[in-house]
Amino acid sequence: MNLLFAMAVGVLFGCGVFLVLKPDLFRVIVGLVLVSNAANLTLMASRLSGGQAPIRPLEGGEPTGDPVAQALTLTALVIGFAVTALLLALAYRVYTSHRSVDLDDLSRAEVRAEEELEREEVTS
Repeated sequence: MNLLFAMAVGVLFGCGVFLVLKPDLFRVIVGLVLVSNAANLTLMASRLSGGQAPIRPLEGGEPTGDPVAQALTLTALVIGFAVTALLLALAYRVYTSHRSVDLDDLSRAEVRAEEELEREEVTS
């Protein structure tokens, strides 16, 4: 079971890093989501050695499961969803203003805009 989780984390993390290195803004966002999910899966897999539910009344002699990992993962999922929504909104705004999500095109446009501002400062 642990090998299965390790392989899933490895695949998710590998695919996420591969996508983060692409020059497309939306692929970078999807890559960040995959890396975040790999981290969440790692956190959940680290606490798989469960026991009985930590709810009273407890059966005697059996260890109880630690709910902290589940609470932290749930919190990370909610925060990750909010960050993903924000990143997608920002990427959409970049697309509507520049008509491109290619990071190389956006970088060239930024350099051109800076050169234009410098020319305006010199002439004024």
